[in-house]
Amino acid sequence: MKKIKRALISVSDKKNLKPLLSVLKKNKIEIISSGGTFKEIRKLNFQCVEISKYTDSSEILNGRVKTLHPKIHAGILNKRNSKSHYRDLIKNNFENIDLVIVNFYPFENTLKKTSNLEKIIENIDIGGPTMVRAAAKNYNDVTVITSSKQYDDLINEMVKFKGATSQNFRKRMSQIAFTETAYYDALISNYFNKLTNNHFSQRKIIYGNLIEKLRYGENSHQESAIYSQNDSLGIKQIHGKQLSYNNYNDIFTALTISKSLPKNTGTVIVKHSNPCGVSILYDNVKCYKSALACDPISAFGGIVCCNFKINKKIALEMKKLFIEVVIGNNFDREALKVLKKKKNLRLIDASNFIFLDSLKFNSVNGNILLQSEDKKIFKKKDFKIVSKKKPSKSQFDNLLFAFNVCRYVKSNAIVLASNKTTIGIGSGQPSRLDSCQIAIEKMKKFKISSSDIVAASDAFFPFIDGVEKLIQSGVKAVIQPSGSIRDKEIIKFANETNTVLVFSKTRHFRH
Repeated sequence: MKKIKRALISVSDKKNLKPLLSVLKKNKIEIISSGGTFKEIRKLNFQCVEISKYTDSSEILNGRVKTLHPKIHAGILNKRNSKSHYRDLIKNNFENIDLVIVNFYPFENTLKKTSNLEKIIENIDIGGPTMVRAAAKNYNDVTVITSSKQYDDLINEMVKFKGATSQNFRKRMSQIAFTETAYYDALISNYFNKLTNNHFSQRKIIYGNLIEKLRYGENSHQESAIYSQNDSLGIKQIHGKQLSYNNYNDIFTALTISKSLPKNTGTVIVKHSNPCGVSILYDNVKCYKSALACDPISAFGGIVCCNFKINKKIALEMKKLFIEVVIGNNFDREALKVLKKKKNLRLIDASNFIFLDSLKFNSVNGNILLQSEDKKIFKKKDFKIVSKKKPSKSQFDNLLFAFNVCRYVKSNAIVLASNKTTIGIGSGQPSRLDSCQIAIEKMKKFKISSSDIVAASDAFFPFIDGVEKLIQSGVKAVIQPSGSIRDKEIIKFANETNTVLVFSKTRHFRH
């Protein structure tokens, strides 16, 4: 055990100090502090020595330098069992500091509130992380606390050991402290990377706040948790049991697609991170029914995401199907009454969910693949009509819709669409021809009839057979990136069959 005789307190977050100060007072622990923390402690009617008086050195540079003093850091860093360290302290008239309670300038919150560079820079803490790192390094002798959430643990420890702390406790607090300084530095690093438009710096720091430890990962033998670079996920669960790893994976896939659709329009149904039905019909009930009709079998046990507020009429339709999760831009009261009766159904309000400028990553064996998100917004001028037959406005709108959905389907991907609704989706096949066949079979299986079918491919057709199969199934217009050595053959075939062919000039691989 290590008895605490002197504590240094310097905190930006000043809540919940009183119970802690009471315990320190009871154990006759001297308190040193500075600035606003000193004033707060005195306001709470506790004794405290101001740091400038303790060090006999006034703070300078408008407060930039106040705790960066040898008396402070020698008091924290000295090894209590080292004779040479003890001699140095005696020689310089320095004293031990046994407890360091510090949390940092609110850099993260400052970023949320302002873009003013001067204010942001001034909220980069220097003295705080320096003291925390020193205390964490010397955990054998010093206790470090970095959050008001840890006060109760410290109080319990001190009550249990009569004003002392155990090594296990100090070691655990040290681990948390080093993580805290790393996280803080990661925020700063990320800010400067964005400031300098350097998304792929020489060293990359991936960081996040723990949102929730999950029961398991994709399978029950895998551990799992979800983190966010923000304080929350931007979504709110309003009903149902705990979300699983697979739920979250599908939820973010569904939201990614949903938020790419026109504002307050569209229904997306996702299963195993693949869309199995998408519609952007303006009538919300028809929109849901149309998305479901694309593949009602795959939709069973899936996730439904509506880019609009869910009302009772849609809720009654959803009630007929086993669904794991329903996501909406809020729910009206009657819809909630209907849906909450469904056993195990999770309800998610995503009305405040927005996409941030972030990178997408995948990791294996400590190796990390990073890339920007595929969220390019296309305009009519980005496409090239290469066939003799030109698309009607309706056809072109459907081609754009199908191509947008196609970017979210696992490669190789084929999307069939009509009337702003998917009617067949082929996904995740090594062969593009197989993806064509699957999309066609799904369309035929669910007896979706249309006189104006369009098809989108995430990449070029390497051979003519895929396009031929699509046209034979009733497809009247095709959009694909181009780039094959057989592009001219495919254009010729489109002209011979009076088919619209559009080159997107951009591919949408998704693995």
